[in-house]
Amino acid sequence: MKVAVVKESAPGERRVALVPETVPRLTAAGLEVLVEEGAGDAAWFPDSAYRAAGATIAKTADLYAAADVILTVTRPDEAATGRLRAGQTVVGMLSPLVTPELARELAAKGVTAVSLDLLPRTLSRAQGMDALSSQANVAGYKAALVAAEAYGRFFPLLITAAGTARPAKLLVLGAGVAGLQAIGTARRLGAQVSGYDVRPASKGEVESLGATFLELTSVVSAAGEGGYARELTTEERDAQQAELAAHIAKHDVVITTAQVPGRRPPLLVTEDAVGAMAAGSVLVDMGASALGGNVAGSAPGRTVVTANGVTIIGAANLPSTVPTAASNAFSRNISALLLHMTADGALQIDTTDEIQAGVVITRDGEVVQPAVAKLLQEILQPEGASLVDRPGH
Repeated sequence: MKVAVVKESAPGERRVALVPETVPRLTAAGLEVLVEEGAGDAAWFPDSAYRAAGATIAKTADLYAAADVILTVTRPDEAATGRLRAGQTVVGMLSPLVTPELARELAAKGVTAVSLDLLPRTLSRAQGMDALSSQANVAGYKAALVAAEAYGRFFPLLITAAGTARPAKLLVLGAGVAGLQAIGTARRLGAQVSGYDVRPASKGEVESLGATFLELTSVVSAAGEGGYARELTTEERDAQQAELAAHIAKHDVVITTAQVPGRRPPLLVTEDAVGAMAAGSVLVDMGASALGGNVAGSAPGRTVVTANGVTIIGAANLPSTVPTAASNAFSRNISALLLHMTADGALQIDTTDEIQAGVVITRDGEVVQPAVAKLLQEILQPEGASLVDRPGH
């Protein structure tokens, strides 16, 4: 089986799906590894390193023609999708709950799609494949650095001959993987850190990093299934926003991390809350997306300064700004999943397996992942019409 590593095409994307260090793991399992010319350059992995590891460097057209399995970090663009053919498999973070239309297109082409971002993360045997967590770790680390760079004062307490500088007061909203890493990094930089999450169980994790847990009275618990937070009711959300606003105004830096796959991120920092912050304060919104963000006025990839002097950073794709570390972690995740799905040198699709049931999106011309299929049904059949009755189907 020929496994191909493609050069990422998304604007600003510097990661690569497989690093040279991981190539021998695949070749030892009987797989042949092809790497598109320059695929690892942006992450500082030259073609020569892949050759030394046992991979073959190939031109784009030759690679797509020969490959059985395509490995990618993010979803393929229109040009890459056009090169795919029936019988091939594409593996990556395809974001099918954000762009379910891609799943429909791949199914129509007869391409099997496997998406790491739908991995059942509560399974202990899937931990080594958990790309969402590995990339969130990188993102949380970089968010703290971005905040420190944008903040016009010191993070740590400094006592100098020129006077004493108090430590920055930093609040992290959301204590998942990204939030905890942001807390830990900010603490190492010397900031006075607080953390908040709607899940009561996160209090111990926040405090274990030396930060203070912010407790609100408006939302008692919003723990959901699988360790995730459930969606708040309208009343709970309004109460949370009002109570948070008073705490946010007391902080110099706020990092928000709340995201909901395929849905609008929850608004945590309202326009009024931003308006109450002091000039020079910094907000880093890790939840910023095309669907919205955690901070009023944020937009992915943009930095804006409000009329009252607050800097709002829509932190888009932070893992790509730490490409070597992010690629190393992602490579371990994607290779672990690929080897889990491989037997005797060939891909073995088995959706009775809990892991594969979560990540296999399309197969044999159909969208087979239940959550993605349901989302497509809602989009394409809002009034209950049959797909065959709709134009273009």
